[in-house]
Amino acid sequence: MDQKLEFANRLRAAMVAAGLEPRPGVLLNLFNTHYWGRSVTFQAVSRWLRGGAIPEQDKLITLAKVLKIEPEVLRFGEGVRQSVQEHRQRWDEGVGYLERETFDAFLQLPAPQRKIIREVILTFAQVHKP
Repeated sequence: MDQKLEFANRLRAAMVAAGLEPRPGVLLNLFNTHYWGRSVTFQAVSRWLRGGAIPEQDKLITLAKVLKIEPEVLRFGEGVRQSVQEHRQRWDEGVGYLERETFDAFLQLPAPQRKIIREVILTFAQVHKP
């Protein structure tokens, strides 16, 4: 599905979850009363709700705030949050003291040496794929 249409579906769902009718006029008034930049037009809000456009980052953050939803979830969906949590959990559970010590030493190396070490690690990873 098109990213713009997916965003529009999430925006409408967030409006309904917030107890609002998913109509441009409703969103326009709500948004413009909370946004400190230049007011958006009815046409712009209509495009957001129809899947014709995705708002810029500052507007997306305001939308998320007034609809009480995380900006990344509004923009990309629940899958992003789950992916980040799974990745973070892997790091929290799979990385012990020795690995952290190694990472710290790696980060202290100059960029050219880090590049070489990275290439060595990626080569080993390619050879030993499960």
